[in-house]
Formats: sequence, C-alpha cells, structure tokens
Amino acid sequence: MLRGKHILLGVTGSIAAYKAAMLVRALVKGGAEVKIVMTPLAKEFITPLTLATLAKNPILVDFFNPENGEWNSHVSLGEWADAYVIAPATANTIAKMAHGIADTLLLTTYLSARCPVFIAPAMDLDMFAHVTTRQNLASLRAHGVHVVEPGEGELASGLSGKGRMAEPDDIAAYVSGFFGKKMSLKGRRMLVTAGPTVEAIDPVRYISNHSSGKMGYAIATELASRGADVMLVSGPVSLAVPAGVKRVDVVSAQEMYEASVEAFRDMDGAIMCAAVADYTPAEVAETKIKRKGDASLNLKPTKDIAAELGRNKEGRLLIGFALETDNEEANAVDKLKRKNLDYIVLNSLQDKGACFGGDNNKITIIGRDGSRAAYPLETKSEAAVRVADLVEKFFEK
Repeated sequence: MLRGKHILLGVTGSIAAYKAAMLVRALVKGGAEVKIVMTPLAKEFITPLTLATLAKNPILVDFFNPENGEWNSHVSLGEWADAYVIAPATANTIAKMAHGIADTLLLTTYLSARCPVFIAPAMDLDMFAHVTTRQNLASLRAHGVHVVEPGEGELASGLSGKGRMAEPDDIAAYVSGFFGKKMSLKGRRMLVTAGPTVEAIDPVRYISNHSSGKMGYAIATELASRGADVMLVSGPVSLAVPAGVKRVDVVSAQEMYEASVEAFRDMDGAIMCAAVADYTPAEVAETKIKRKGDASLNLKPTKDIAAELGRNKEGRLLIGFALETDNEEANAVDKLKRKNLDYIVLNSLQDKGACFGGDNNKITIIGRDGSRAAYPLETKSEAAVRVADLVEKFFEK
C-alpha cells in the first residue's frame, strides 16, 4: 500500500531516533519515496548522513541553507507529502504541535501539512503518563492526528513501563494500513452526539456531569476517516472540531434534542454518545438564588433523544451508549429494547481507568440480535474503531 507514496518523516531529539534508520528502510522497502526533516537536537542522536543514505534524499533541518541562502519551503514539503510521520515524537514536540508553536522546520511543516499526520511518541513512562502529555495527545487526536501507541518495556532511564516508541516495522505497517483502508463509508451520513449537557438552575448555577466528549469525538474522527459525512452535535467541551466533521454546538438537553431530531432526518444512522441530562429544573430563576437555609429543587424529565430517534429510524442504524454503576448488562439490554436501538455500547464506572475524563475506555457491545462482544481497556480511539466497524457491518447488509 506504500508503493508510489510520498512519505515525509520527521525525526526529533529522542534516544529512539536511532530507530528512524530502520523505519526509513521499512518505508523504502514498501515502495515509498521518503524525505526527512530533523530537529537540530535530533542530529545529536543520529547523523543526517545515515538517514540521507537510506532515504536517497538530502536531509532538511534548517529553514534555509546557510551556504547559499536557498529556502527550505515547509509549504512545498507539506504539499509533496501523502503522509507526514513524526517518529520519534518527543513530549516537547507533541506539546508544541498541540499548541501551534512553530520554531523548527519540522513544526512549521506540520502546520502546513494537508496530508494525514502520524506520530509515534517516545519518552519516559512518567512523561507519557503526565496529565499534560495526555491532554496534548487528546488534542492532537481531536485534530485528526493518528497516534501510533508506544509499547511497554525497558526505557532509557532504566525504568520499565509504557513509553517505548513503537517498532519501525509496526509504524510502517500502521501507515500502510491507513492507505489500505477502504473509504467504506463514503456517501453515508452519520449523526454523532457527544459531551455533556448543561441545565441552568439560575444565571450562575447549573446541573451537568463529568463527560469530556472524548469518546464521541473519537467516533466522529474515525467515521470521517472512513469517508462518512459526519454531523457532530456537541455539548460544551474543550475539544477541537475533528478534521472533516461538521459540528453543531448546543448547551442544554432541549437544544441537543432539537438539533439531533432535525439532523437525523437526513442521516443514514446515528451514534448517541452524549451524556444527556435525564432531568432539568422545572423553573429557572431569573436571578441568583440566595442562601436561605434548606432548599429543594423541582426537576422535570428531559426529552429522550435516543427514544425519539428510535421511534422514527425506519430501518436506519441507531447505536446508543449506556454508562452504568450496577446491574450493568441488564440495564443496558433494557435500554436497548426500550429505545429501539440496533446496538448499545456499555461502559461501567466500576472499570478503573475507563469512562469520564480519561483517554481510555472499556466497552462491551450488545446487539439487538443477541450478540455480545467485550473488549479490554484500550484508548478511546481504539474503542472508536470498534464502533465504526459496527457501522460498516450494518451498511454491508
């Protein structure tokens, strides 16, 4: 799948940079033409001569050639590439990519690239596990960057854990697999809901939940990568719009209901991933409610979005999510039947490291036909692949 492809390889200053040589060989062996951009620090770990010899192309490091003033155009590099692979990608480079910092040729090329971008993180386990790095990776994923997950093992620090750059052959296979991916959902129109809703009590206070929107955004990203036209109806989150996805921003459950029902009329299917409030205040105070001892809040049910779509799906695909704390499967199956869903994706607050806020999830997919598939703890991007596979399977019928 790499034959004839233009692969731009970015190499950053990590001890894992020595593996870039093997990655170049794997890409060239697969039939790709490879050009390489290095950061100045990367030259301390592997010589440009080594990589230039393997790639059969000169190595670019600076914005211009100091000997003759010739400009190395980041725009031209971005236009030339069919894929931009940054391996190894250090925590520093990942942070700069996430925040639009462009102080090297490698980074300016990233901001100019119109092609798919892949990164293979490489760093010590504490750096990889740090909340800032996790947030930066989540931000890049939301922008459509493909992350080749690092492996576990002995690290340069002497510690052992997750942070080792994926093996060169695995990175090459990942990129090759991307080009081999069929645009299986091209022409299909999909609705995805994501994030929380916010129900006002007064001008200051509200009822909401801990949903970050990451799962729904990962699903929207994956569907779009397979060619689907995706409409994302999103509650308030701090995530960027995924590449190729149209987003409608809402706040309350009522707004999400109206936007979803309207959008579903023109859709081939919907994935209801949002954490929608089941109740909303019956009355919203016009001014801030003052403290006056004990107080009670009168709530009324919100409109059930999934049930409404289920009543009007007319053969279209409808997938729901169920976050449970007890009797998980029984409650999920009951929801599946009541709302006329085709599949329900179950996750439990009992699963440590999954669900709200984090980058991982542990899901079980239950079908209306009685099928059941349980998956281990994995990234939300990987879980999104499971859901997208269901969508493909439905439309293959």
